[in-house]
Amino acid sequence: MDDREHLRDLLGRMLLIRRFEERCVELYSAARIRGFVHLYIGEEAVAVGVNAALGPDDAVVATYREHGHALAKGLTPESVMAEMFGKVTGCSRGRGGSMHLFDAERRFYGGNAVVGAGLPLAAGLALADKMRGEERITCCFFGDGAFAEGEFHETANLAALWGLPLLLVCENNLYAMGTSLSHEHAQTDLAMRAASYGMAAWAVDGMDVSAVETATRRAVSAIRAGDGPHFLEARTYRFRAHSMYDPDRYREKEEVEWWKTRDPIPALAARLQRMGSPADADTVELEEQVARQVDAAVRAAEEAPEEPVADLLRFVTTPPEVKA
Repeated sequence: MDDREHLRDLLGRMLLIRRFEERCVELYSAARIRGFVHLYIGEEAVAVGVNAALGPDDAVVATYREHGHALAKGLTPESVMAEMFGKVTGCSRGRGGSMHLFDAERRFYGGNAVVGAGLPLAAGLALADKMRGEERITCCFFGDGAFAEGEFHETANLAALWGLPLLLVCENNLYAMGTSLSHEHAQTDLAMRAASYGMAAWAVDGMDVSAVETATRRAVSAIRAGDGPHFLEARTYRFRAHSMYDPDRYREKEEVEWWKTRDPIPALAARLQRMGSPADADTVELEEQVARQVDAAVRAAEEAPEEPVADLLRFVTTPPEVKA
């Protein structure tokens, strides 16, 4: 695949995530999707750029804002949308919903509703691979809010101490729910702080998918060579509120609009045009392709069955009776 085709593929992946989530907004507003929904709109370059540099055998652990991570890792739109609908054909059999997507076959290990809780899980996966002699990497996504949690510091310390094949990707979108970075961290250079644990760490423009991919390939190459864990601070921004319930009163509208001028999707489309593509040709074709994919995913979710009532206790372990 030449450079232009590769960039076109990255554009298609970002468009799929964006249009998938925009449809989820419509479905949620119509009460066809329920529960909590946290949108990734604006941050697509991070998930797509990182996953472009990972191999199919590498594991990914994500956050509750993980639709983009799941689709970028290769989960089908049908399985993710069915999960949003709570249908048995969903990637978690309809039991997890938006925050608990899971696909062991593709080594996508969630989806976690607790801030920072994926970090120790990722360390465990990386430790298991190292002990088994597997040449695999575990990538863990988390936000700047999770950086303030003890789980991050414990995980970073052990990962460096044990030389784990772990890639820590902090999606710094400047807000932990409604708390700005400067009100949460005395030192806002998160990459510099991560380096204090004895691991290579640097920041990257999270609104540039190529920059993210390049930085990730550099880190992945070093980890595979046995150089231990690496940390990437992807400086990005979410265009939507923290969740569908969030009135988003903690940000100035001017700030949001400024970040929208750095939208990674039109930026990459413009780059393809500068490489000689006919005006809008790539975007129009990809938009049509993505629209068909999303429509098909919604139809499949609508037609999918609910889990039978008889199976509701399946996978639930009943504790043994305790004798007095």
